Amino acid sequence: MTAGSAPKWRRLEPDERREQIFTCAAELFGERPYAAVSTADIAARAGVARGLINHYFGTKRALYLAVVRRALTLPPDAVTTLPDGPLAERTDAAVDWFLDMVSKQQKTWLAAITPEGIGRDEEVERILDEADRDAAGLVLEAMGFSRDDDRWEQLIAVVRTYAGMVKAASREWLDRETLNRSQVHTVLSRVLHTLVADVIPRARNQSS
Repeated sequence: MTAGSAPKWRRLEPDERREQIFTCAAELFGERPYAAVSTADIAARAGVARGLINHYFGTKRALYLAVVRRALTLPPDAVTTLPDGPLAERTDAAVDWFLDMVSKQQKTWLAAITPEGIGRDEEVERILDEADRDAAGLVLEAMGFSRDDDRWEQLIAVVRTYAGMVKAASREWLDRETLNRSQVHTVLSRVLHTLVADVIPRARNQSS
């Protein structure tokens, strides 16, 4: 065999191999319902023995939960990348950042927010709930609110109502294609601006 015809293969370090398996699993779970993906499918896509999946992740369900968790988790440094400036600029930038993130992993994102084939799963619901709460906290911080606010839990609750719209709008754009990105950006940024500038102050005044 000549040097030019040698297969392009190299041994991966454990962390690299784990990430390769994870990426292939995320692709498959984004393409098919949970029940239609097997560990054999994931191993074939990753080009590894099926035993490696068990070694790194345990079960298919554990791997699926890891995929869902990563798809829904916003990085903490998202807040620091937003510009300082008027509220309208920050809401526009926050929504733009979010849409960029979703577009890069759209199949996985859609599979994570609308899990099919796994049935009612308390762990999936817990991950979704935690992700919504963490995202609400990051949004509030990005808009200038402090976690030391004595009404932080109420603020979280208000912003979590917005999370449902974010998911619905994402589906209209990425799945149903009834809205384009610019339209979704307009809807989400305007609603977020109104939420921060008007709804939250009104809700504060209505608190007993």
